[in-house]
Amino acid sequence: MQKDTSAWEEKYAFTQNRELSWLRFNQRVLEEAADTTNPLLERLKFIAIFSSNLDEFFMVRAGSLFDISMISPEEIDNKSGMTSEEQLSKIYDTVPGLITLKQQLYGSVISELEKRGVCDLTFDELKAPEQKYLNDYFKANILPIISPIIVGSHHPVPHLVNKCLYITASLNNKKGKPAIGFIPIPSCLPAYVKMPDSDLRYVRMENIILQWAPTMFGYYIVEESCIISVTRNADISWDSEKFDDNEENFRNKVAKLLKKRDSLSVIRMEINGKISDDFLAALINLIKIGRQQVFFDTCPLNMKFAHQLDSQLSPAKAQTLLHRPYRGRWPEDFRQEGSIIEQIQKKDKMLFFPFDSVSPLLRMLSEAAERPDVLSIKITIYRLASSSKIAHALCRAAENGKEVIVLMELRARFDEANNISWSELLEDAGCQVIYGIEDFKCHSKICLITMRTKGKLNYITQIGTGNYNEKTNAMYTDLSIMTASQAIGEDGSVFFRNMLVNNLNGEYKELLVAPKGIKSKLCSLIDEQITNGPNGYICIKANSITEREVIDKLKTASQAGVEIQLIIRGICCILPGVPNYTENIRLQTSWGAFWSTPEFTALDETEMPSFIFPLRIL
Repeated sequence: MQKDTSAWEEKYAFTQNRELSWLRFNQRVLEEAADTTNPLLERLKFIAIFSSNLDEFFMVRAGSLFDISMISPEEIDNKSGMTSEEQLSKIYDTVPGLITLKQQLYGSVISELEKRGVCDLTFDELKAPEQKYLNDYFKANILPIISPIIVGSHHPVPHLVNKCLYITASLNNKKGKPAIGFIPIPSCLPAYVKMPDSDLRYVRMENIILQWAPTMFGYYIVEESCIISVTRNADISWDSEKFDDNEENFRNKVAKLLKKRDSLSVIRMEINGKISDDFLAALINLIKIGRQQVFFDTCPLNMKFAHQLDSQLSPAKAQTLLHRPYRGRWPEDFRQEGSIIEQIQKKDKMLFFPFDSVSPLLRMLSEAAERPDVLSIKITIYRLASSSKIAHALCRAAENGKEVIVLMELRARFDEANNISWSELLEDAGCQVIYGIEDFKCHSKICLITMRTKGKLNYITQIGTGNYNEKTNAMYTDLSIMTASQAIGEDGSVFFRNMLVNNLNGEYKELLVAPKGIKSKLCSLIDEQITNGPNGYICIKANSITEREVIDKLKTASQAGVEIQLIIRGICCILPGVPNYTENIRLQTSWGAFWSTPEFTALDETEMPSFIFPLRIL
């Protein structure tokens, strides 16, 4: 019998909030640190990845909700019915449980590492010769470049830089007058100092400076001290002012907006260390945030150091503490000798990163830069490696007289400065750089090589799911298809012509192009399977599913009896296994968790950590 539900339940019974779904994804990242089949230092890195993911979440997603709560407080999320304020409240309620779990895992991993000679120490834990070494190191290398600040009438509150570390102290002078002091930890200092003649005994920089903080505020007495870090809203509003049509002005505008990122509102304060209620109240008043935005954490507030420890390990220790290095293989479908372009002309090729090497793609671009029959290379770029072989191949092609058109997305979040630098270098080499269409980001990954052979135009088209970035190609699973199909090449040519004239309504024969072509086609394909009922089958592999129209289509397909398998890396706003709605949907995450039971829908977001292992239902 059909379950009697209200209109509210009918709309939201099988969906979940995007932000809470993301927190579950990041919880699954953290679960990898609990997996004892992972080497110890890799487990520490998963904790670091979880932490940096959470930083970005607060900067971008929570930052965006903060803006919406100020501008449009009544706007509701179409997957949960919550306002932005309610979503923020859920986030602030949920995160402490994840932090508790992180602390437990960090303590366990650090304890195991200590047994193997990798020791994160405080000053008091050092041996006498090590204390002398650190004392000398502090006087010679740290003390000359740190700048303690006491907040007062002549010293305003310092600007707290996003995610930088500060030693913060509650002070009193000889007259009993209270004050607050800050010691910014300079970014030029190393993350930690390794003790000499040891496997890997080290002291983190913030703990070194915290040790000497009582001596650094002149006549003031340090009553208590801690390490803090603030997270600022980094969700820049790109359309706050209309950009000029001139692309040079657009690039300057983006560069100007980037400078505003460091001065946006503080949305989180992290504190490492125990402090009194009075000191906490003083910090809250000084930084102008709410109590719910303060998070205490016994783990390091900046865990980037975890990725730097590899270089300090002996080969023997590296074998036991790290995964064996993996390098993508040369694909069997490609011969290592001979022309890559000519191999593609004979047969379509596909690379599967990171298992396949990116070398064939790099060789294809290098070859195109040199071949006399290549007329042009056109490419979309979202993120490039800091030392990009792909960009250098494009520059070489332009210098060799090829037409090179680069659609560079300057608004790739947190890669804006890198993309600005590359756009200038590409232009200097003779490439024509364009910046996409106002109000839209270009996420397409397409490269079109146009050739003239025996008087006839022909194409090599490469289409991928990942960025043109050799570093991430070696880390993330992505597909790269290379084809000599004339029809696909002609569509690619039409696509770039449309981008040059800001046309989003182009028509294509083979390619599906957002924002007009992908969702409509996907929905029509789902409709086809709905007509097949229980004989239908849908399998979708994607980074995330958040689009309400697609979610509703999948629900309808499930109700029609269609078997649906979703393989989703991150956010998934559709709940599987909900009776009468999504009971034919099975969801598998890239981290191995497999959700397919109704019990999952009963999960209380504020109690997520207690459900970690039950989520792994096979």
